[in-house]
Amino acid sequence: MPIVLTLRTLLLLAISSVACLSNEARAAEPLPNVVIVLFDDLGWGQPPCYREDSALRTPNVDRLATEGMRFTDAHSASAVCTPTRYGLLTGRYPWRIGQFGVLQTFDKPIIPTTRLTLASLLKQHGYHTACVGKWHLGLDWHAANPQKSKVPAIGETIDQGPNELGFDYFSGFTHARNIGMIIEQHQVIAQVEPVENQPLLLKKAVTWLEQQQAETPFFLYFPLCPPHTPVVPAEEYVGVSGAKDLVRNDPQYGDWLYQGDAMLGAIVETLERKGLADNTLLIVASDNGAAGRPYAPLRAAKTSIYEGGHRVPMVVRWPGKVAANSRWGHTVCLNDWLATTAEIVQHDLPDNAGEDSVSMLPALLGTTATPTRTGTVHQSHRGDLAIRSSDWKLIAHKNGKRELFDLTADLGEQKSVLADYPDVASRLQTQLEQYVEQGRSTPGAPQANRANLKLQALQPAKKQTN
Repeated sequence: MPIVLTLRTLLLLAISSVACLSNEARAAEPLPNVVIVLFDDLGWGQPPCYREDSALRTPNVDRLATEGMRFTDAHSASAVCTPTRYGLLTGRYPWRIGQFGVLQTFDKPIIPTTRLTLASLLKQHGYHTACVGKWHLGLDWHAANPQKSKVPAIGETIDQGPNELGFDYFSGFTHARNIGMIIEQHQVIAQVEPVENQPLLLKKAVTWLEQQQAETPFFLYFPLCPPHTPVVPAEEYVGVSGAKDLVRNDPQYGDWLYQGDAMLGAIVETLERKGLADNTLLIVASDNGAAGRPYAPLRAAKTSIYEGGHRVPMVVRWPGKVAANSRWGHTVCLNDWLATTAEIVQHDLPDNAGEDSVSMLPALLGTTATPTRTGTVHQSHRGDLAIRSSDWKLIAHKNGKRELFDLTADLGEQKSVLADYPDVASRLQTQLEQYVEQGRSTPGAPQANRANLKLQALQPAKKQTN
């Protein structure tokens, strides 16, 4: 007996020593820069690296997929823009605050300044932080009667925006309908033609990157407009992509997306020219599915609770950490970047932050082959919810209807098997109810939801007979 205890003690000491050495080694490494380039409405089936027969052109996305990791089962928090951006920055499901639709120009902010965000987290660890591009999370305008004006005038000021949520620098616009309005820090500084917006903001992003030094880590959040409307490719991109929009046959759509990909390429080139690329975690993703453009085998498109609404392309390059030409086929969510970066900088998230964020770091580093998530909740524009666990997906439509799909056998979600697998449906329903009731889907103290969401009970489905 004493020998067993001694061996066990030695084993525990050895494990503890290895863990300490691992933590010390990580602490000694310089913190990586983090860059997120978020396309707007880029569908899962649009980049050729996701669909070989795509007639669109995204050479920089494709290149990064070979230099890093391509995620084939990544999801935005929502099938539309505003809620996804809330989830990305906070690591919390947007349905917890009742946010299913998108905000308008003068809508109030939906992220309280007391909530931890990706930017404020990294800023606490010495990062320089910037957001350049589309915000779409609400702003507090100082105008007396802002609702009476469609476009805020030059000189109008804002509060409770990116600067109050952890970003040292902000330059961008509220949303696509006001793409011509340029805000810098707390003030509208210009009104430009829509076609001028993206070249101008790219220049600002590149200028900011050029000011960064290797000694200080930085975080750049660069949310693009392409391929979202308005489709306004700059003159230098018109007719040059050779791309075709096979779904809607818009002759400029392919060039507009190609311009967005070129903007990504300019960010990559700047990092490489500055000698910053090797220590940069570069994340490229989309906020939801393509607008009005379904791509088989996925069903539907943007706004939908089906896979075409929220399954998105995502590629990650992190030299020396993420293996080149690697693939991750398990379910992840854009929400997960908060917990992932927290683990990278060794920050313990408090109970009231990142309630629905799960670290992907083991997947990125290749230290695991098992899923990082046990369950993922999706939402549509109209208020439908779905819970995904392993290959199963239970859809709880807003009208009470339920559908169950085995995505391994039926990725296109063509036939619900709810009646055939009532036990699976019941288990997923219970899991979803627990996520709602506990105010979180991760371990930790229960939290309160801002929205009072009640799910209808699961009703038995009748088995169809041929």
